[in-house]
Amino acid sequence: MAGKTSIATAEHYTWGDRCDGWHLLQAEGLSVIEERMPAGTSEERHRHQNVRQMFYVLEGELSMELEGEVLVLNKNEALEVAPGQAHQAMNRSEGDVRFLVVSSPPTRGADGLDREPA
Repeated sequence: MAGKTSIATAEHYTWGDRCDGWHLLQAEGLSVIEERMPAGTSEERHRHQNVRQMFYVLEGELSMELEGEVLVLNKNEALEVAPGQAHQAMNRSEGDVRFLVVSSPPTRGADGLDREPA
């Protein structure tokens, strides 16, 4: 994909309970996704064996459980998740949270998802 993109033009998907994602960049070796989680939602705790991720909050408050410790990320804060680390994104706030998920390599490969429950 070349050129400008936004959530208005990017490939959209839904996940979990009322959560949204937009693929802003899907390239060999790199993925950038914008996600929106409504209040009270969460993903399943999991790990990626071969993927390094960075979560960057655009708006709202994101609670991230990382290897048993819950960290609260606010607007303009980021958290790195190294390969093999168990993690879970949660929105424990009263409003939506919007954030970027940058993954290298992408979590979707030719052999499917690099994701396992933790």
